[in-house]
Amino acid sequence: QVQLVESGGGLVQRGGSLRLSCAADRALVTFRTMAWFRQAPGKQRELVAAVNDLGRTHYADFVQARFTIDRAPQKNTAYLQMDNLEPEDSATYFCNAEIRSRFNDLINGRLDRLDFWGQGAQVTVSS
Repeated sequence: QVQLVESGGGLVQRGGSLRLSCAADRALVTFRTMAWFRQAPGKQRELVAAVNDLGRTHYADFVQARFTIDRAPQKNTAYLQMDNLEPEDSATYFCNAEIRSRFNDLINGRLDRLDFWGQGAQVTVSS
């Protein structure tokens, strides 16, 4: 079992920035894809951004060039740089990682096919 540990959430004002980090507790694991999802109260979990082991990235439309996903060289750590945050971005942000190639499942919202999740990091943006 792989454990994903997220950090970097918090409270920020509108227009501010946060950087989320996600690290696996097993250094020998190699992830084909890593992604960030978010879930606000009463809403479904939705994809924010994803990156695969070839560097291909995908962003949700609502990101609008404000967020950047990247991976550490060892590739089992992922980051989400969030700039120009809006109150609508307030949610719990979850890290996802896949040992098998799941890039299309991530893009198509097939959460039922995804394996490893972090515990969530709370992001709150005040107006």
